[in-house]
This record gives sequence, structure tokens and C-alpha cells, in this order.
Amino acid sequence: MARYEQPPDPRETGLRSLRQRRQRQDAAEPVPWLWLGLGVLVTIAAIVFALSLANSFLSRPPLSVAMGATPTIIFLTAPPSPVSSPTPLFPTPTPIPTLTPIPTPDRATPPPEVSVDYFAQVANTDGIGVVVRGGPSVNNVQVTLADEGEVLLVIGGPEAGGDFDWWQVRLADSTEGWVAAQFLEPTPAPPDAATNYQPPSPPTP
Repeated sequence: MARYEQPPDPRETGLRSLRQRRQRQDAAEPVPWLWLGLGVLVTIAAIVFALSLANSFLSRPPLSVAMGATPTIIFLTAPPSPVSSPTPLFPTPTPIPTLTPIPTPDRATPPPEVSVDYFAQVANTDGIGVVVRGGPSVNNVQVTLADEGEVLLVIGGPEAGGDFDWWQVRLADSTEGWVAAQFLEPTPAPPDAATNYQPPSPPTP
């Protein structure tokens, strides 16, 4: 006759199996002493190497300086200041030359011959007088008639024209023209020379 057995509680069965597995694994894993020892050895070796390296740097003798060597001294100097150039002087302006007026000739004493800027009188016409023409030629128009002994101011000439030499003259009334040289003789300036014998006024436009 079969015997009745109470089935196991599945919850307990699972817990037991987990506990058994954990206990088996814990018992099977060894302690990692080898890796611990290697780590300690490496750390000690690194410390010893670092100490020896620091010792070698600290115990190194200082660099020797050669006897008699002169140290080079570097002087820091500022750049030279620019030299100021002298201010150029302005050239001295050239003075404008003063025009010296031409002195008025002394007409009180006549020259030995008929000359420009001196006076002459009509002569050698047998009392007829001389024709004053518009140019140095008998072909020029008659301007006026100057009487024997009339005083004229010579203002130009002489110029040759035909059979005569001609002088340009100005009369006391400012009339101008040309007279043949053979009918003129030098004479002193008349008393009214300062007021008469002036150049004619230009025509009014």
C-alpha cells in the first residue's frame, strides 16, 4: 500500500536551494592574496622610485661658472628722442623797386640844337609861318599854321619824310603835329610853359 507523503513547500524548497548555492559558491572562491601582494609590491616599488628620483635632483651639484668669465650686462635704454628740425625761415621779400621820376630838363637854357623835350620857335619863313601837318611828309594833311616866332614844344622826332627832316611838336593850345626841321630853332621856355603845352585831353566816349 502506497504511503502518503506531504509534498514539500515550494517556497522553502527555493530558499534552501538558494542558500545551498550561496554556501557552495562561498566555500569554492579563494581569497585573492596573490593580487593583493602584487599591488602592495608595485606600490612600494613606485614609492622607492619616486624617492630616489627626488633624491637625485636634490643632490645634484650646482652648475660651475668658468673662472674669469665676465658676465654680460644688458642695459635697457630708451630709444633716442627725435631731433627737432629748425623752423625754416621765410625768405626776405624782395623790395619793390621805387620808380625814380625822370627829372624835368632845365628848359630855361636851350640846347645848341633842336631836341626832344625842349622848346623851339618858328624861324626862316620870311614872316609867313610854317604849316603844321598831321605826319612827317608834305603829303600829310595840314593841321594848322604856326606864325613866325611862335614857340613850340618838341615832343618827337626827327623823322625823314620826302626832302625834309621832321619834328613832332605841340603848340600852346595843345595842338600836335609835324614841322619841317629847317623852320625851327632852339629857344628858352616861355613864361606860360607850366600851364600851357599840356598833352591834349582824350576824347570823351
